[in-house]
Amino acid sequence: MKNLVCPISDQRINEQVTRFNAFFAIAVIVSAFVFNTIFLLAFLMADFFIRAFTEMKFSPISYMSHYLSNTFNLPVKMIDKAPKVFAARLGFLMTTVIAVLFILELQLASFIVAGLLIFFASLEFAFAICAGCTIYTYLILPFYKK
Repeated sequence: MKNLVCPISDQRINEQVTRFNAFFAIAVIVSAFVFNTIFLLAFLMADFFIRAFTEMKFSPISYMSHYLSNTFNLPVKMIDKAPKVFAARLGFLMTTVIAVLFILELQLASFIVAGLLIFFASLEFAFAICAGCTIYTYLILPFYKK
């Protein structure tokens, strides 16, 4: 089996915060379907966009995650930021697809994509496993090899 390759950078972030981010993403997606509202999906899309494509220090969800991490006085474990930015880009793409399917009232399709995103976020939240690294290794990296 090949070794997984993740994008790398010189920036570091607290792993505890990324795990809370994943928890909040799960909660927002589930709430959007429970309350049958596109607004929560739009909020999550905006949050992923901020984390993935801007230099802003905090998105609303990451601000809450930092607050909880500090409140619970969790140990800081610094990890590479680049894989989490890539994962946020995937989250933005998947949330956009969910929202479009939701608006088009294609419930089964939106449930499937939402279930996949919830699965990926659950891996991050519960086990600190970044599904983005697997996706990057097998779907993105081959296009950059010479």
